[in-house]
Parts: sequence; structure tokens; C-alpha cells
Amino acid sequence: MPKLKVDGVEIEVPAGATVLQACELAGKEIPRFCYHERLSIAGNCRMCLVEVKPGPPKPQASCALPASEGQEIRTDSEMVKKAREGVMEFLLINHPLDCPICDQGGECDLQDQSVAYGRGASRYHENKRAVTEKYMGPLIKTVMTRCIHCTRCVRFSEEIAGVDEIGALYRGEDTQITTYLEHAASHELSANVIDLCPVGALTSRPYAFEARPWELKKTLGIDVSDAVGANIRIDSRGREVLRILPRVNDDVNEEWLSDKARYQVDGLTRRRLDRPWLRKNGKLVAATWDEAFAAIAKVKPAASIAAVAGDMVDCETLFAAKALLGALGSNLLEGRQTGLKYATDNLAAVNFNSTFAGIETADAILIVGSHVRWEAPLVNARLRKAAKRGAKVFIIGPAWETTFPATFLGEDVGIINAVPDEVRAALLAAKRPAVIVGGGGLAKGALEPALALYSEVHSALVITDENEGWNGFNVLHMAASRMGGLMLGYAQGGGIADLGAAKPKLLLSLGADEVDYAAFADSIIVYVGHHGDKGAHAADVILPGSAYTEKAGTYVNTEGRVQFAEKAVFAPGDAREDWTILRALADALKVSVGFDSFEGLRAAMIAAVPALGIEGLADYGALPTGVSGTAAGVIAYPIKDFYLTNPIARASETMQRCSAELLHCETFAEAAE
Repeated sequence: MPKLKVDGVEIEVPAGATVLQACELAGKEIPRFCYHERLSIAGNCRMCLVEVKPGPPKPQASCALPASEGQEIRTDSEMVKKAREGVMEFLLINHPLDCPICDQGGECDLQDQSVAYGRGASRYHENKRAVTEKYMGPLIKTVMTRCIHCTRCVRFSEEIAGVDEIGALYRGEDTQITTYLEHAASHELSANVIDLCPVGALTSRPYAFEARPWELKKTLGIDVSDAVGANIRIDSRGREVLRILPRVNDDVNEEWLSDKARYQVDGLTRRRLDRPWLRKNGKLVAATWDEAFAAIAKVKPAASIAAVAGDMVDCETLFAAKALLGALGSNLLEGRQTGLKYATDNLAAVNFNSTFAGIETADAILIVGSHVRWEAPLVNARLRKAAKRGAKVFIIGPAWETTFPATFLGEDVGIINAVPDEVRAALLAAKRPAVIVGGGGLAKGALEPALALYSEVHSALVITDENEGWNGFNVLHMAASRMGGLMLGYAQGGGIADLGAAKPKLLLSLGADEVDYAAFADSIIVYVGHHGDKGAHAADVILPGSAYTEKAGTYVNTEGRVQFAEKAVFAPGDAREDWTILRALADALKVSVGFDSFEGLRAAMIAAVPALGIEGLADYGALPTGVSGTAAGVIAYPIKDFYLTNPIARASETMQRCSAELLHCETFAEAAE
């Protein structure tokens, strides 16, 4: 590890570090525009200039200069100060300086660094250049005259997303950043370029002119649009959520976020359930809370009550419903809405055991029945990293457009029963083999044969320091509530069919919008949810609940990571937090659930399942042994439309337009001004 001096202070840095990283380790702030720690080094903005000895007597770009033994680095000399002022002056030659009308105002790197490192005035008075706007789709607004050609957006699209949609045209002063053929950026991570852009060239189209950053209340939350559990920041003003941004968590989402997680936010205010409803003479009519509870009490379900959990429910709500059913003498709980019926006696067998960060290090990966780009875009970005490191990837299922080299083996899940020799050889030769089973594979019974295959591969593994403790068997769920529900017992042996066969008098639907309610034609359906979606249409009684931004709660992602989200805003109208509805319902049914406050509910939940009280990865133990089975049938991926997978997204105008334009190629005429 080389030793060097930064402003007279000697430090030791890791081998391969750059001078910029060395300065940061020494606690020095180095300005930059093009450099980003998760992207390749471009070295084209020249803002990170420092003075280095030994070396030529001129400022050098610290991002592209390797740190070496004996270097003396100056970050605050007069030469460095003057060079940075000159670079900033050049960057502002053509920048339009329209900060008052720019959505980046208040959180703009160019603003901040021009104040800290720039001159007080410009010496250039020539006309500024102008660049025509580019159309990058319904999510990204462009004002390309502001662009400083840092190429972060280009490098993100190529390196992280794996979709070469953005690039540079022309040379010198004529350089322009654009999508090829000026088509919309259509991949699932496209809007991350907005966060990466250090100026106001790429901003959020749906959020344009909505608010300034200092007007917003910032709340830490967890995304529920898929089972990854991305860490998010919820920005709200008053009772309305205006935008959602990613938070940095290297173990989960790094600092990226899928377009759906970011932009389904406008669906939180549309098609909302804000008062109770009762079905009378075949039609839903508005009611009071007392009337709704009285109607439910008349059913007198006793033990003939069942609960089915939706995809976006927090663990506290799940536990409250379980306590209510337990007090009535029922254990009919289910969370797998679409009929899946895999074994759940060992949760390690249905967990993403390698973790998201770990899957990057796998060197042979078999994916069974998962369209990863749509089911978990952030996991797809991790798989791309593994492929770039040399991992061989094989996929059983219908072909989809991958962002990395992969071999499709066929659409029939029966291939998993006896995988081709090429695949078996690759898995057996790998130091860190991995198997990923998705929803399409689970639906066709692929779990047991995949476990049997992985057990065979793992038993042949030569254990070294490199792979000690490696568990590469993974199940990729798609519902934010799935693992939490399984930990709380929301699983019947035969899946949702068992609930239908029990013919309960009362079915408690906890935001379950993907269930086929025809199986419950003889039941009174009570829907506790926040949107007038499929579940509400089938309900006899609607009790308006809270969306994920309107309540605090615990979520467990597909890798078994327990995370806690805070409450950002209040629910609209007469809607209430779900646990309070279930607590009041217990009173209406004259049973005791053992808690009267959110703190009491959490304490009871943690006492029942201690793992839910510790943020981090839950320990599910070892994989089961001696598992065998066969799978059969052509795989069909569960997600047909990436942008419309949940009631919030289906209520979102932005997501509807993304679906229409990016997936179904519909055109939208712009109004004349």
C-alpha cells in the first residue's frame, strides 16, 4: 500500500487508488463533474485538478492519476485555485445561467461548485451557443443547452443499465448528448441519469416546476414496487408526496432506483379510497365506519374467516390480521395471491441466499423462469456486473432482451430435471455457482428440482477461502410483502386454493388485488386497501387503508433483509392506518388481539418473530437436504407489463403513459403553444 502526502499529511492508500480517492481519504474535498465512483473514469471535465510532485509543474486531473509511493499532493495551492477558476469559467461560457427557472436549482453541483471554486465574474462576452432539446421519453425532461458534456448519462446507460441508448454526436463546440435517432430512453433504470446529471440538462419531466428542494419534507422509506426493498427518500409537501429518490445502500440498491419505484408516486393521489363503502343491492354505496363495522359484525364469522395478503403490505399489518384471526380461532392465512404452492417449512429454500451483493461474485448462474429485467431491475444490474466479470449465465424460459451475454436453453421448465451437459459442467467447475428461481419457475414446480441440482453442485464444490460459506441458491420473489408474510405464516399447503376450498364466511383482503375472487363467491369479502382496484371491485365492504408512504412499517425483501420505513404523510379523507382498522375490527367482532398501540403491536410481533425486530439479514438456517422432484410445462412470466404491476402504478398517469409509449409504441401528440 503506497504512502503519500496530501497537503503535508502522510497517509497510506490502497493499491490501485487514484489521487482523487487519496485526497478524499485524507479528508480533502475535490470538486468534480464527470467523475463518479460507480462509473468508469472519463477525465473530461478537468475540475478535479491538483498539484502533484514529482511531476510536471502544472495541475493534473486527480481522477485519472494513479496514486503512487512518495507523491506530494497539494489541493489548496495558488496554482490549483487559479486552475479551477479557469475550468469553471470555461464551463460557464455556454451555460445559460437560468437558475431561477431550472428544476435543478438548490441541488445543483454546478451552482455549488461555481460558488466555492469559481470566479466572481466572467471575462467572456460572446454569444452563448444553443442546443435543440432532445426527446428522451415521458420521464426525462431535457434542456441540453445546459449540458457540460460530463458523459455521466452515457456511461451509466452503457455500463450499469447495459442499454446503449445515449451517446455523443459531433465534436468540439458542436458536441451534443442525445438518444440515438432521438427515440425515448426505454429501459427500466433510465431515470437514474437525472440523479447523475450535475447540471439541469436532464431533469424529471413529471416533477417539472412542482417544488424547490427546501420546501420538501424528507422521509426515509422502503420501495414496495418489487421485492428488492430499495432504500428511498420520500419528498413531500403538506399531505402530498411529490417525488421519490433513491438512498445509498450498497447492500441493496447501491444508489439506483427503477423507473416504476420512482414515478408511480403520482398514483398515490388518484383512484384513492378515502371513505368506507358497503355493497347494497349489488352496488357500492358510501358508508360510515360504524355502519361498515356493524355490517361485518352481522356476519358472525367465528372461526370461518380467512385472510389473504396483498403484495405491498407491511409486516405490522400482517401480524395484526393474524392476531385477529387467531383470536377468532382461524389460521387460514395466505399471501401467494396467484396460486403458487411451494413448500415453506424451510425459508432458506425460498430465500435469495447469495444476497444481491453476493450474486455479483458468482461465476456460473442458472436462471429458471425469471424475466429479471422486469421482476427486479436492480438485481438485473447486479447480474450484468457478474457477467462483465466473466460469469456464464444460462436461462430456462422464453427469451427476453438481456443486458448481458446469456444462453437461453428453452421455454420448457422440464429442462431443469436434466440440464444440458454444458450447463452442468459450468456449474460444477464454478467456484461460486448460483441458481435463481423466479415466479415463472415456481408456478411450474421448479423449486424442488432446482434445489436438487444445486445440492449436487454444492456437494462437489471445493471449499476455499474464496467461497467458504457460499450459498448460491436463490428464489427471486416479486412482492414486497412475500418474505415477511412467509415469516408470519401466510402460507397454506395448497396455496390460495386451500382458502377457497375452506369456504370461509368472511374473507379479509389486505390490499390483495391479484386474487381470483371467483373462488370466494360465497364469502363476504372485506377489502382493507388504498386504491379502487381489482380487490375493491370484488369487495362487499371496503375499509380505506394507508399506502406505503402513509404509515410506518417493517418490510422483508427477497434476500431476507428486514428494513423499517417511516411515515411520510397522512392518508386522505377518512382512510386510516391498516393496523388501527384491524384493531377496531377486533372490537366489532368482540375479540381481543392483545395490543392497543403501534408500539404494542410491534412488541407483540417481535416477541412472536424476533427476527423482525433486527434490521439486517434474517438467519433462515441451512438449505434442506434430500429434496427431489420434477417440473413440467412451458414457462410463462408473471409480469406482462413492467409499468402496471400494482394498484398504485395502475392509477399513475405517468406509468400508464410509459406503458403505452415505451411498451406498446403508441404516439402522443404535443399541444401547440
